[in-house]
Amino acid sequence: MLLNKTSGFALIIIFLLLIFAGCSQNIETVGNIDNDIQEKPLPIEETANEEEMTVNEEETETEINYQKIKPNEAGEIMVLMYHNIGKEEKDWVRTAENFRKDLQALYDNGYRPISLKDYVTGNITTEAGFSPVVITFDDGWQNQFNILEKNDDGYIIDSDCAVGILMDFHESHPDFPLEVTFFINNNVPFGQKEYLEYKLNFIVENGMDIGNHTASHIDLKGNVDKERINKEISAVKEMVENYVDGYEVNVLSLPLGHWPNNDGLKKAVIKEENLYENIGIVQVGWDPYKSPFSADFNPHAIHRIHGSDLKSHTDGFGVYDWMAFLEKGTRLKYVSDGNPDKVTVPEK
Repeated sequence: MLLNKTSGFALIIIFLLLIFAGCSQNIETVGNIDNDIQEKPLPIEETANEEEMTVNEEETETEINYQKIKPNEAGEIMVLMYHNIGKEEKDWVRTAENFRKDLQALYDNGYRPISLKDYVTGNITTEAGFSPVVITFDDGWQNQFNILEKNDDGYIIDSDCAVGILMDFHESHPDFPLEVTFFINNNVPFGQKEYLEYKLNFIVENGMDIGNHTASHIDLKGNVDKERINKEISAVKEMVENYVDGYEVNVLSLPLGHWPNNDGLKKAVIKEENLYENIGIVQVGWDPYKSPFSADFNPHAIHRIHGSDLKSHTDGFGVYDWMAFLEKGTRLKYVSDGNPDKVTVPEK
């Protein structure tokens, strides 16, 4: 097997840095990037000799300049957690103005949204040199998706609700994908019962996702019996899939971030035979989470970050704090190589 090559840039060693379950992606290591991504050496799989490293300039002129973009797909990814969009900034409320500010800051700092499902499955298609970010909303409040009216021309979406803001931002920034996951309960998600079917289908048809937040927002902490767990998760899944043909609800946000105490019940939250399988589970936020290609990545215990800069609520661990930490290198930031079929990491 020949190592991948790029002009003027020697790819020297393939490390067994990352573990893949059932996938066939190439792992590419990039030398001379001053980021240490682990504490102990890994075994060498293969080394290229000088003859193999010869590169044809014409064949590689359109390839990625690794020294310039410094990809690191072993870095961490921010998964942002929002709840309400409201008129006054509070602990669990973001104003429309501040949410727009968040999106602009993410854009300006090189972040591009991906879906939670793509994060969990490692389907990272983010443009080379940019960093993926996952945006999530909990609880299915009406201020996340509000219809002002329905007339002969169709449905008028509130420009100050989360969906309206995201759509407007995507329209003005086409390279900022319309990717977001709304975790809902089974209590008329997004309010306005008469528009429920339209809203659920609109979200999916426009590339956004619907996740499970349990039927009644139950606190799973303690010894909740398995039958109750199954009803809570299955109810939301069945409701959405009855309204949206062909759609599968398979990601879950734990209400209050709590797991059942019993290990057997905890496993039931992840998967119940013939009822559901949650491929990804998110918790309440505090920091960025691991690359999906990391050996330590656990898709059923994903950390999230508060989508806020309210000091009384998120001082030191809000979205702006973590953007600064990742930029400074306090923690390693995931930087895409632009190729979803390869995983590129610093040689060190």
